Amino acid sequence: MEKLRILIPKGRIFDNVSRLFSEAGFPIYLADRTYRPVIAADWLDAKIMKPQNVGELLELGSHDAGFTGADWIKESGADVENILDLGFDRVSVVAAVPRDFDEAKLRSGKIVVATEYVNLAESWLGKSGYQYRILRTYGATEVFPPDDADMIIDNTSSGQTLRDNGLRIIDTLLESSTCFVVSHSALANAEKRGRIEELAMLFRAVLDGRERVMLEMNIPRDRFESIAKGLPAMRSPTVAPLYGDEGFAVKIAVKKNEIPDIIPRLKKLGALDIVEYDLRKVVP
Repeated sequence: MEKLRILIPKGRIFDNVSRLFSEAGFPIYLADRTYRPVIAADWLDAKIMKPQNVGELLELGSHDAGFTGADWIKESGADVENILDLGFDRVSVVAAVPRDFDEAKLRSGKIVVATEYVNLAESWLGKSGYQYRILRTYGATEVFPPDDADMIIDNTSSGQTLRDNGLRIIDTLLESSTCFVVSHSALANAEKRGRIEELAMLFRAVLDGRERVMLEMNIPRDRFESIAKGLPAMRSPTVAPLYGDEGFAVKIAVKKNEIPDIIPRLKKLGALDIVEYDLRKVVP
């Protein structure tokens, strides 16, 4: 079978994607100063690229699948299929200005807007009625105001870097996170489509596993009905009789954020020997 060609972005996204592959069962090995990582699956061929380039390269058909932010897909206008929003590396693409700028000054004449998001910026600025000139940047956009730009359009995760540079957000253009995207030509190939669907299923299982834990407990026979009927579970609790007919061993997979409420409630109702442990994957 022809290998599935995967694009993995550099930087912070690489670390999260590498962890995702590893937890899915395909560790990634990347030597220093190389752009060709090795994935522990002989049907995968990977290359490192900037996230800005991933969408267009997939559309051109030189690669089959990849990972990039939804912001860069929107910016490039690449015609690709978003298979799965992975939910990590969340950022907002925002418009920001120096803290002491007011709206009247921004609209009194032509402003300089520094950004890496040229297409997103032009669309938003046009709709917002600004007169503007775009100054394309290649990183460190927040340093341009006030000397070299009146406004920036950039991504931010917490807004702290903007505040540290004396900027305030005036609008949010879009929210973005890392996505698993594929080319239409790869989806048209039955074998590659099957491999892509397998990867997406494993990635979902890993992401679902990160959100849940397994609770095991023993429930005395006389408390079983009152406790079991109120237990949360993905479908229904797993129940087995205890040795000596003294009650039941029960397992439930629950959301991590439910634990602070569930464990004290179970204890009050009479559950015994409660054990919590992490899950690796959850496949409904």
